[in-house]
Amino acid sequence: MRYVMVWTASLLVSAGAALTPLAWADTPPPTPSPAPSAPVPAVGRVWPVGVRPPVARGWEPPASVYGPGHRGVDLAAPAGAAVRAVAAGRVTFAGRVAGRGVVSVGLAGTDLRTTYEPVRPSVRTGDAVAAGAVVGTVEAAGSHCSAVCVHWGLLRGGTYLNPLALLPPWLLAHGPSRLLPVTP
Repeated sequence: MRYVMVWTASLLVSAGAALTPLAWADTPPPTPSPAPSAPVPAVGRVWPVGVRPPVARGWEPPASVYGPGHRGVDLAAPAGAAVRAVAAGRVTFAGRVAGRGVVSVGLAGTDLRTTYEPVRPSVRTGDAVAAGAVVGTVEAAGSHCSAVCVHWGLLRGGTYLNPLALLPPWLLAHGPSRLLPVTP
């Protein structure tokens, strides 16, 4: 009798295992390619630091959501330099994240927000800021650059975008404009 019960139990377990799909063995379904997002409007009016700071590391979008890449732009700046809002908006966060000072500004009239780190905030969450308004100062500690820098990010929802796209061509131009003589 005991053998019959053991045999019946093992038969039921085997049948249940055979009928249960192995979720961990299945390959995940292919993820659909992301829908093209709206273009980034060139609403920026100033650089976050300086007049035209050197870009220590540029935008390197990841191949997948969790893939390696650089989700922003690193701008060389000395510790203590003023960090400015590139466009008008409202501060959505000002505080510390993982030991670094971070300021995030939701840009007025858009679904975009910019982030700046490592920054010692001089604004508070909820503050309205104008383009060029100082939102904090560059912190020496917490920078992931070899020298001190500001990591400037741009997000639409949870998707990172190239923050340089916020700047109009006249701010991205290399060097000052020069007047040339008029020749007959």
